[in-house]
Amino acid sequence: MSTQFSPGRFEFLPVVVKNILIINGLFFLGTIAMATAYRIDLVDLFGLRFPGASEFKLWQPVTHLFMHGSLGHLFFNMFSFWMFGSVLENIWGPKRFLNFYIITGLGAAFLHYLLVYLIDLKPVLDQISAQMSLATGPEVAYLESQKEQFLNMPNIIGASGAVAGIWIAFAYLFPNSTLYLFFAFPVKAKYLAAFYVVYELYQAVQFNPQDNVAHFAHLGGMLFGFLIVRFWYNKDRLNFY
Repeated sequence: MSTQFSPGRFEFLPVVVKNILIINGLFFLGTIAMATAYRIDLVDLFGLRFPGASEFKLWQPVTHLFMHGSLGHLFFNMFSFWMFGSVLENIWGPKRFLNFYIITGLGAAFLHYLLVYLIDLKPVLDQISAQMSLATGPEVAYLESQKEQFLNMPNIIGASGAVAGIWIAFAYLFPNSTLYLFFAFPVKAKYLAAFYVVYELYQAVQFNPQDNVAHFAHLGGMLFGFLIVRFWYNKDRLNFY
């Protein structure tokens, strides 16, 4: 396995990376335009709701990967996606890279909602169900509406989970490559990856209600990204890249 990476041999903007950058930009501009002109919130339509919610739609597992809540959110994700995704697409080719991106993004969302359900949703839903077993008439209807409203509250957007998977894949393939933290401090990819994992774990277990970041999705993207790369490498060790 190689431990160093020289970007000069590779295409600067490969086809999948280029098109995903364009699609994300169009979704962001479309979100602003629809909200301004028609007061339609595309985040509600294209963000990923909990699968058991009434507002969950079949397209949301894919479309939420192209939605972003702010220009800063979009820029950071797309800059990281281009920086590390371009390397992987040049190595793997467009088909394998696109499969990796989508699977990792879906895996990130799956782990996020699995943990959110077990930690946040299930205790409240069990409580509502217990109350409904004792309620009658209008009380049942009220509790049903409360349950539906509660299930529709979670809504995740962004490519952060898939980008986290891409970053971990890069760090796994090129652990000794030197990256510059804040464009100034040289750090090897493997150490930065270890710090990133620890940081996301720490943030995830804090359960800060003011934190609007889906840390479980980031961890899910890293986990699925690592597992996919390990599987591909073990399956095709001699011709992996």
